Amino acid sequence: MRLWSLHPSYLDAKGLVAQWREGLLARKVLMGQTRGYRHHPQLARFKAHADPVRAIDSYLWSVHEESVRRGYRFDSGKLGLKPRGIKLPVTEGQLRYEFDHLLRKLDQRDPDRYRQFASEETPQAHPLFKVVPGEVEEWERGSP
Repeated sequence: MRLWSLHPSYLDAKGLVAQWREGLLARKVLMGQTRGYRHHPQLARFKAHADPVRAIDSYLWSVHEESVRRGYRFDSGKLGLKPRGIKLPVTEGQLRYEFDHLLRKLDQRDPDRYRQFASEETPQAHPLFKVVPGEVEEWERGSP
């Protein structure tokens, strides 16, 4: 499971669809509707919020908005009402780590998209996140 801290516009088609599915799985985990993935490190920042389900809904609404922009038909009926004003922190180091990771994937899966973003100096965060100073997050598997 990868819940990207990056803006969904960076994701290729395969990545955006996977993001939607994995986000919906994360939502089920946070709602207590599945036994798997309960201790997945990607969920730590959502669990730290006062209302984890509202936080993941906010996250998924932004993914949904990107899907609409691209002409996809993700089912927003699987989400709660669109929350407003929720912000979770993400470190600059985490954002950079994820951007470099995504660029490696795009280089293989979607070279045109890779070229579109490869020279970008400062990647945009997903709208849920507020970028704060810091290194790669402790919950990141394989973090340096």
